[in-house]
Amino acid sequence: MSERTIRVLIVDDEPLARQRIEDLLAKEERVEIAGTAGEGGEAIEAIRMLAPDLLFLDVQMPGKSGVEVLEAIGAEAMPVTIFTTAYERFALKAFDLQAADYLVKPFDDERFAQALRRARKLIEAKPRRSPYIDRIPVESRGQVRVVPVAKVDYITASGPYAELHIGERTFAIREKMQTLEEKLDPEVFFRIHRSAIVRLDRIDALLHAPGGDYAVRLKDGTELSVSRTRRDELAAKLGL
Repeated sequence: MSERTIRVLIVDDEPLARQRIEDLLAKEERVEIAGTAGEGGEAIEAIRMLAPDLLFLDVQMPGKSGVEVLEAIGAEAMPVTIFTTAYERFALKAFDLQAADYLVKPFDDERFAQALRRARKLIEAKPRRSPYIDRIPVESRGQVRVVPVAKVDYITASGPYAELHIGERTFAIREKMQTLEEKLDPEVFFRIHRSAIVRLDRIDALLHAPGGDYAVRLKDGTELSVSRTRRDELAAKLGL
């Protein structure tokens, strides 16, 4: 049997319904709850940020419905999905959308386990995803757009959140630096300071300033401070 752990996102506008699924998943081996969401717009952002293997998705929610969430993400980019709803009439539509299964509330433990087994088989058959994000959603002028991680030059702290720097443009996002560091590929990005994360291939030089301080100069001329505690690891990453 595969030892693969599946990462699950639970989307439902009813807290008790989310808790019910969490309680059932707690009994299962090799399952990690990546996150929860209570409405459609939040679900879209969570899917893009967390890249879960499995999605439990309520059909009817405030804002965007479960079907609209799928349409926003695109069928090809969606994780394996189990729809949940109190309305059995949506079952046919769910399977038209290639859902792994469909749970009508209230469902019992065995019906849930059956749906989870079916989903596991589909997930095992899919290629393993990278655990690191390749896109970051940002809000701009009242709209949410997706920024490819490959375009990010560096990231700086902005109060409790962060700013993405892409060329001459800056995008504020509601993510903590620690959270971003954990989500980014450490072979590509490196946290040089508590307030800065840099794409390694954007670094032009490692600078040693008077007084024992360090900095990096990026290829666009930007200079960023390097923590003394991170200097040696950074040098090793750069092959210096």
